[in-house]
Amino acid sequence: MITVSEHLERILDSTGELESEVLALAEARGRCLAEPVVAAVAVPPWTNSAMDGYAVRFEDVAEADDVSPVTLEVVADIAAGSGANPDLGPGQSARIMTGAPVPTAADTVIPLELTDRGSGAVEVRSPLTRGRHIRHAGEDRQPGELVAATGSGLTPESLAAIASAGQAEVTVYRRPKVVVISTGDELVAPGAELSRGQIPDSNSLLVSFLAADAGATVTADHAGDASGELAKTIERVRGEADVIVMTGGVSVGAHDPVKALFEGGNEVRFNRVSMQPGKPQAFGRLGVEGPLVFGLPGNPVSAWASFQIFVRPSLRKMQGFTALTPEAVPARASEDWNTPQGRMQVIPVRIHDGDERHVMPAAEGGSGSHLIASLADADGYALVDADVERVRAGDQVRTVRLRDPEQFNHQQRSTP
Repeated sequence: MITVSEHLERILDSTGELESEVLALAEARGRCLAEPVVAAVAVPPWTNSAMDGYAVRFEDVAEADDVSPVTLEVVADIAAGSGANPDLGPGQSARIMTGAPVPTAADTVIPLELTDRGSGAVEVRSPLTRGRHIRHAGEDRQPGELVAATGSGLTPESLAAIASAGQAEVTVYRRPKVVVISTGDELVAPGAELSRGQIPDSNSLLVSFLAADAGATVTADHAGDASGELAKTIERVRGEADVIVMTGGVSVGAHDPVKALFEGGNEVRFNRVSMQPGKPQAFGRLGVEGPLVFGLPGNPVSAWASFQIFVRPSLRKMQGFTALTPEAVPARASEDWNTPQGRMQVIPVRIHDGDERHVMPAAEGGSGSHLIASLADADGYALVDADVERVRAGDQVRTVRLRDPEQFNHQQRSTP
């Protein structure tokens, strides 16, 4: 039996980055930068007003107060988007809107609330301080400064920052193409009438959606247990795939098709990994340049846990992401549960974030690799080290919340 870290290391050693492509910003959400983005223009590009008010020369209003207001002539009206740059002499001002360029001759903006809001002349009743309510050109970024680094994911926030820096396109890694193959004669389409021994195929949906969540483009297929059926399916799809993920057929059963096809060869290796659920695992590559191959257990929760721990990091590395595995957050167990002796437990949990983070198993009674219906109640998973004999209420465990946009981006908190 090998450890989780040993199996993951082998997978990542075999995973390379995909080619890059250039996309318009509107098409790039969720992608990973293959090249850094620098500012093409200053951010902001013009020194502009932070308030609706009046652009003034500070020396003209330095002595103004409620008792002795200062009256200034209003010589211009500047809206956002205006290119006007009126020359302000002593005793003159320009009415200005938020975001409008500040006249070169002005050095302060007086908000409307501190004036009588006049149009031909304005009464200023407070001096503020020199430079107030002005956003200076380039104070956020200067041309040529870094906006987003290689290996970072493109979020709505980062894409807005890139747009503000004058860039219209980004160079990103392409999406991996994943083919999911569920195996087994017992699987039938969801909703079909079940004969004795048959079960609905939930794995193809589960793994396909997980791969799509991880940034892949996905197609799904199925292969029965008959001799040669899986080989034909793989041969049909291998040219379309960067990754083939098979579920089922990797254990020691007499009719396990994945093991029957690959065992004894050099392309795919079968391992028993010290993880629960998910002990039987297969991984390899079809030929020197062919797709990576993952063989996951057929029990749905086992397939789900195996994807989280092994497949997702590989897909992220293909896309060039710097962070491959999520930052786990410590939490307190809300109840006792059993753990497998000598194996790391990956258990679906329900997470409650308050003053402290608390977790409990999603399935009543703890972990079960077949409890797919209870997986719907999970919003995360807990990682319990192999040397923990039993989790007791109040114990600290590491947790990952599903689809948390922060988990790859920021250092997580170190206490529950």
